[in-house]
Amino acid sequence: MINERSLISVLQKGLPLVSHPYAEIAKQINSSEDEVLNYIKLMQEKGDIKRFGLVVRHRKLGYKSNAMVVWDITEEKVDALGECFGRFDFVTLSYRRPRHLPDWPYNLFCMIHGKDRDDVKRNLELMIKSCDVAGVNHEILFSTRCFKQRGAIYINCDNDDKNTERAAV
Repeated sequence: MINERSLISVLQKGLPLVSHPYAEIAKQINSSEDEVLNYIKLMQEKGDIKRFGLVVRHRKLGYKSNAMVVWDITEEKVDALGECFGRFDFVTLSYRRPRHLPDWPYNLFCMIHGKDRDDVKRNLELMIKSCDVAGVNHEILFSTRCFKQRGAIYINCDNDDKNTERAAV
């Protein structure tokens, strides 16, 4: 029987960068790979795990510039445009946020990456043309600092091995 707390504690550190990460996780929690996979599937079916994500260290990959583009999209179109934006390989986030009127009319955010600022601007123009949003109110907010990137933490781990390389979950 899997201890859910132990499994979450290990998963939140990220998947081990080995050929069989779930077998490695199973070893860490005294279980089997099949039990780990079945329990993760059960947690997904219950809605306890909504998705597995990836933290991309884009600067290490040569993408030195990025910008959050915020859009004022009509409610009828926000889902479709969020999906359209999310199809581009240079977009790593595309999500809805509440407006804060009258000062903040924006409800759709997307993060665009590029090799430099001009590359980001070209990528934005491609999105505007491809998703047919010319003339839609938006702002481009270039990043000026890079903060630590990591996955969410749900359980405080006392024995956290910070030197182990992992893919973020």
